[in-house]
Amino acid sequence: MGTQGTQGTPESREPNGQDRGTARRALLGAAVLGAGGAVLGLPGAARADERHGSGGHDGGYKSLPKPAVIGHRGASGYRPEHTFGSYQLALDMGADVVEAGDLVPTKDGHLVCRHEPEIGGTTDVSAHPEFADRKTTKTLDGIPTTGWFTEDFTLAELKTLRAVERIPANRPHNTLYNGRWEIPTFEEVLHWQDEQTRKRGKQVWIYPETKHPTYFRALGLGLEERLAKVLRKHGKDKKNSPVIIQSFEPTSIQRLDKLVDNPLVVLLSAANTRPWDFVTTGDPRTVADLVKPEGLKWIASYAQGIGPTLDLVIPKDANGALTTPTTLVADAHRAGLILHPYTMRNENTFLPANFRLGTDPNAYGDAFGAFKTYFATGIDGVFSDNADTALLAREDFVNG
Repeated sequence: MGTQGTQGTPESREPNGQDRGTARRALLGAAVLGAGGAVLGLPGAARADERHGSGGHDGGYKSLPKPAVIGHRGASGYRPEHTFGSYQLALDMGADVVEAGDLVPTKDGHLVCRHEPEIGGTTDVSAHPEFADRKTTKTLDGIPTTGWFTEDFTLAELKTLRAVERIPANRPHNTLYNGRWEIPTFEEVLHWQDEQTRKRGKQVWIYPETKHPTYFRALGLGLEERLAKVLRKHGKDKKNSPVIIQSFEPTSIQRLDKLVDNPLVVLLSAANTRPWDFVTTGDPRTVADLVKPEGLKWIASYAQGIGPTLDLVIPKDANGALTTPTTLVADAHRAGLILHPYTMRNENTFLPANFRLGTDPNAYGDAFGAFKTYFATGIDGVFSDNADTALLAREDFVNG
């Protein structure tokens, strides 16, 4: 997932046990999604609505627990992100879904998992003198960015690199694992998913994202077609396939809607921003427009969910404390969309001001209190760097 936001979110209170809660949520989900389908009436609505039909009885995305815990780039609170070490730990902790991964292409067209195409901050590439001349400055979604970029390396070259912690100042303990894991390809992730599903006797879900698709399309490295090809190859391009696809660019999701039948999610950054594909095509709409009922109905014509930054669910005041929830959850559900906000992290620096403890920005704050507040809004899941904390918070919430 992108860097456009920082926290995480919750759902409506369910005091009973898991079995009764699951049945109740399935009924509520069917009612919400059925109501949403009736009001769409937009191009592509039939296809999107058909995908909404993948309910809890046939293994579709609505069979996931609510609120679902999504391991953000794996268990990135404890291991360098987008590594098999991070993915595996998130799964071992019990995450319902693992965000594996943020997809960017290599020079020779392979999809690999990195937070951004610039890899100076997430690999040891700067320690490789043979790649010193690859360092360059490019304009990435309008922002000059200096470093090393995946599209300038072949897969074989990238495989000589090793992952490092992206935010060592915040998570010095994660630097212990620097150099331990290589960059995974998305195809390797799909093999890992199958292997873990067999070992655990339970379906493993993943949640890849197309990163900067407009940027890569201009370079002749279109992401959507490559992603669709790999999913088809592995038989994971169906409406009930355990692969949810997300992107900050709505047109990338629209393109994928024509290529695969997977559940699709539009990511939404700050209200005053515009998706980069809107900027390049002259679409004047901002995220604030997309979260209005009309915008949500438009999204629901080709997608099944949204991934809003937590601030779109509960805004913060000038001091960074949470205020009153918006109507986004109710509005999205009315349009037939699920909500998986991002990103909950345990450290004070990433928490709302009223849930910070002490003065150390990197110490853990009252993450449980923040989870409870977000869950109470009725969200369907949350991205978290700390899946273990999120799962305990969900247990408290569902049984509280």
